[in-house]
Amino acid sequence: MTKNVMMKIQPVLIAFTFLIALFLATNIPLSAQAPTTTGPEKGSLVIVGGGGAGEEILLKFIELSGGMDAPIVVIPTAGGQATYDQDAGIAKALRQLGAKQVQVWHTDDPDKANDADFAAPLENAGGVWFGGGRQWRLVDAYAGTQAEKLFWEVLHRGGAIGGSSAGATIQGSYLARGDTKGNQTMMGDHEVGFGFIKNIAIDQHVLARNRQNDLFTILDQRPELLGIGLDEKTAIIVQGNTFEVMGRSYVLVYDRSFWSREGSAQKDLPAAYRQFYFLRAGDRYDMVKREVLVD
Repeated sequence: MTKNVMMKIQPVLIAFTFLIALFLATNIPLSAQAPTTTGPEKGSLVIVGGGGAGEEILLKFIELSGGMDAPIVVIPTAGGQATYDQDAGIAKALRQLGAKQVQVWHTDDPDKANDADFAAPLENAGGVWFGGGRQWRLVDAYAGTQAEKLFWEVLHRGGAIGGSSAGATIQGSYLARGDTKGNQTMMGDHEVGFGFIKNIAIDQHVLARNRQNDLFTILDQRPELLGIGLDEKTAIIVQGNTFEVMGRSYVLVYDRSFWSREGSAQKDLPAAYRQFYFLRAGDRYDMVKREVLVD
């Protein structure tokens, strides 16, 4: 083969090699490209989609916190008030269900949240519950403080972290609807949650407020994240890397796949990046494998 022919062929070979490499890279399964979605090594999470947790879910939270005698701290900070009484949030409901040691604890001052004496109620807590409102207020008050460290210690002791609405979203690593200007902006000026679950974005009030397409705004920019949409009065109970659905309505899963009890071989599905599916009470999901667990 002559030198002139080689000079003409070489750019074609380079371009062909590049296209092959690009094809292989973009056709690696998402699970092989993405960081792994994982829950806490110890303890449990109770993550509720708003609209009231309901007795069944609150009793489960009490159980996972250590039972009726366990110290439980209720944090209503996301609501935005300067002060709260001892019946704020779910505190009164927990007492009515039989919980004997329930304390409402709040500040919007990170210096105060960093004070060991003020944060002392968290040191022996079996459970911590974050109430609803705006999730960025929880970040501004507690991120990077002694209080946040003690939230993690609750899990390390085998206790429970719970929350509803804003208190649900804050538990993920990506903070959906974290903009201080309004709750309609999905990717705002606060984007980092407490990260009790890694590599996840959690939305709430999803069906009640017709939010089922909103998570795509985040996932289009951050496709490595697992998306979870919670409807009202519905929870996921997270232990390790799996969760189980509890409550009245549905949980929406955005993992670039589709699942149905009746199968999907004859369905005309949208593109993978626009797919989601529903789970109901009793359904279980493996966040690492990103697949429904079928008994």
